[in-house]
Amino acid sequence: MPYKKFEEYNIKVTDDVKNRYKEIIEDLGEDTSREGLVKTPERAAKAMQFLTQGYNQNAADILRGAMFKEDYNDMVVVKDIEFYSLCEHHILPFFGKAHIAYIPNGHIVGLSKLPRIVDVFARRLQVQERLTHEILNCIDDTLKPEGVAVVLEASHMCMQMRGVQKQNSVTTTSGFRGAFKNIETRTEFLKLISETLS
Repeated sequence: MPYKKFEEYNIKVTDDVKNRYKEIIEDLGEDTSREGLVKTPERAAKAMQFLTQGYNQNAADILRGAMFKEDYNDMVVVKDIEFYSLCEHHILPFFGKAHIAYIPNGHIVGLSKLPRIVDVFARRLQVQERLTHEILNCIDDTLKPEGVAVVLEASHMCMQMRGVQKQNSVTTTSGFRGAFKNIETRTEFLKLISETLS
């Protein structure tokens, strides 16, 4: 899509979403003409578009754009990758850290691309379980390594601000493919990231 058309599309969507936010705020009993709220619908619309921009991005293309032939065939670990996402059940934030490892099979990938694909999938309406597998499957299908491992740990505002209101709860999810199904390889990975796990 040419840049100008994409820009026009974004403006149209922003106006559309902005008007919906205005209606929601008014339905809650607020006065959207009040000084502090006049620009809130527009700000909220832009924030939501930013937080869900992953729908317009292709994680596999990002990986393919930075794959390099290399003989290295030992474990590569990138840990403590910060991420922020929105729970699809309540549209409240959940956030935390991702830890990723892979064992190359003829190709390595630029290290900055792993945090980027985390962001692509995180910037959608999500559940942590699916987010874990989307990151895992993208790396496995695109890079075709000997193995890949992903661990996510996150705090969920839908648990901390509402519902059970458990402020100190942390959710951990994991996924393993290929060589990481082997207990020794998996243990090595978990040991390397264990200092950061809660």
